[in-house]
Amino acid sequence: MARSTSFLKNMRALSIAFAASATLNGASVLAAPADSTSSASSSASTGGPAHLSGVTSLVAAVPQTQQDGNSTLGTLNAPQLPAFLTGPGIPLPQGFPWGSSNIQTNPYTSPPNTGVTKYYDFTISNVTLKPDGVPRDMLVVNGQFPGPTIEANWGDEIQVTVHNNLPTEGTALHWHGLLQQGTPWEDGVPGVSQCPIAPGSSFTYRFKADLYGSSWYHSHYSAQYNAGLEGPMIIHGPKNVNYDIDLGPVMLSDWYHTDYFEIVEQVMNQNQPPPKSNNNLINGKMNYPCANTTLPCTPNAGISKFTFQSGKLHRLRLVNSGSEGVQQFSIDDHELIVMANDFVPVQPYTTKIVTLGVGQRTDVIVNATGKPTDSYWMRSNLNPNGVGCSLNDGVSPQAVAAIYYQKASTTAQPNSTMDVTLPGTCANDPLSQTVPFKSIAPQPVSKTIELDINAAPNGTSFLFTVNNQTFRDDYNDPTLLEAKLGNLTFAPERNVYNVGENGSVIFIVRNFFGASHPMHMHGHNFYILNEGFGDWDGKTVINPSNPQRRDVHLLAPAQGSTPAYIVVQFDLDNPGVWPFHCHIAWHVSAGLYINILERPNDITFSSIPSVMAQTCRDWSAFTGTHIPDQIDSGL
Repeated sequence: MARSTSFLKNMRALSIAFAASATLNGASVLAAPADSTSSASSSASTGGPAHLSGVTSLVAAVPQTQQDGNSTLGTLNAPQLPAFLTGPGIPLPQGFPWGSSNIQTNPYTSPPNTGVTKYYDFTISNVTLKPDGVPRDMLVVNGQFPGPTIEANWGDEIQVTVHNNLPTEGTALHWHGLLQQGTPWEDGVPGVSQCPIAPGSSFTYRFKADLYGSSWYHSHYSAQYNAGLEGPMIIHGPKNVNYDIDLGPVMLSDWYHTDYFEIVEQVMNQNQPPPKSNNNLINGKMNYPCANTTLPCTPNAGISKFTFQSGKLHRLRLVNSGSEGVQQFSIDDHELIVMANDFVPVQPYTTKIVTLGVGQRTDVIVNATGKPTDSYWMRSNLNPNGVGCSLNDGVSPQAVAAIYYQKASTTAQPNSTMDVTLPGTCANDPLSQTVPFKSIAPQPVSKTIELDINAAPNGTSFLFTVNNQTFRDDYNDPTLLEAKLGNLTFAPERNVYNVGENGSVIFIVRNFFGASHPMHMHGHNFYILNEGFGDWDGKTVINPSNPQRRDVHLLAPAQGSTPAYIVVQFDLDNPGVWPFHCHIAWHVSAGLYINILERPNDITFSSIPSVMAQTCRDWSAFTGTHIPDQIDSGL
């Protein structure tokens, strides 16, 4: 297909953005002072980092209700999390809700069943908030950003009733990382496992907390979660590392000042450059240097704050809940002990920096070695100069939060300096370093499938392809419900790969594009057998008796004409239709997505609740009078 001149110019700009390799120090990127008027014109970045510019104290200028609504995350009132949930009706056999199950229990074959259900009620609506001082029209759960924290014990059932109060958009919520074994219709992907929840309608999800650790939920309808439709999800389970205090979720998110639908329009237009984020948030908060925008802007809006106790071990649950950027997380003068990646506990190892692609999670333990009066900066960098990292406009790519020890002033600025050097690339830790705590060897391989990722315009839109086919969703006709009826022939744009009934499958995923892709699989924790550039030799496996497992892994950018690759394997133990896609919102909008049809014979015999058909009837009734403006893939 011939490429237009404008497309080639945009691709050259994108390649330059990803090819630059530079080492940044603690200042990272300089920005203009933030003490100017709220509508100051954009100017060259000449002042200090955005979190320091013109700020004399860390007293937020934007009230909490205007910055993040009803959320308490990032405030000193945020609750610490317990080791597990207790209370009336929660049994504790052998002292734990999960009973005799422990860190060595295979969660894929033997998850506990507590008999307890945790209930949540979510209302999705439009609000205007100022997470960084710039007002933005947002979509949120229960009037807050990030959304309410879901908490459960390993083996609990979770029931969430979702009310869609959006006037013109459908929606659906995905419970990121949970396997949904036996409940594939609860996965929350419109056009795949369900029809969208129509405006004015409600839908109740019910599923098992079959894994444990840290994760999040988010809308899977177009790029809605970019507008704030997301929140943390914590499943308490056995410990593989002892600690004293659980500080809970630390949500890391690149941030845009433009409405998500306008960004999607830009993404899909082959004559437009790729979008760049404007800021970076920790738990929904950050300052912005107002001289760099013509939008209304309140300087010193407010940053997140945490408390440490000297001599104590603190657990932080890091989540990259952003749209595009790779996050590189550190705490000045403190080491991070990695204890889990995604929902997989790992053999603990120590690092100074954690790299997270979109959708990835890492749980770390931090030893509070400071004095009671000390304070330090927590940092998360988008590293726009790193290869395969992020597209940021360069104004405020570094998010910060303040960590106060127990006797420190909670309005003073920490005076610590960044003591790590950002790497020139953005990649996950080496596979040889990240060893699952529970050892599981892959099964013999029954099928190998090669997946080649490319990108090209089609005359009007910029599209990603997998094996030369882009993806487009059909909200009115969920793939899973068709498979239930025995209809296993799908239109090419549904990108359905029937992997069969039994065995274990390898995907060799090759990236011919000049940007990284955090590849996420629903319904499975896949084994990551190898990664590199060029072609896999077909036999070399890192840690073959116990390879790393997780549900998202970063696939590197191509090196010129040489593709990057990852080799992943998953066992066919979960009948359903499971998405496998890049978790960059703009890439999946542009079609970087396939459906895995797993054990279709079992799907035909499954008992899918009749409410799924009713949800489709409700959606059909809505779309009979309101045509959805589906300008992207739909997911």
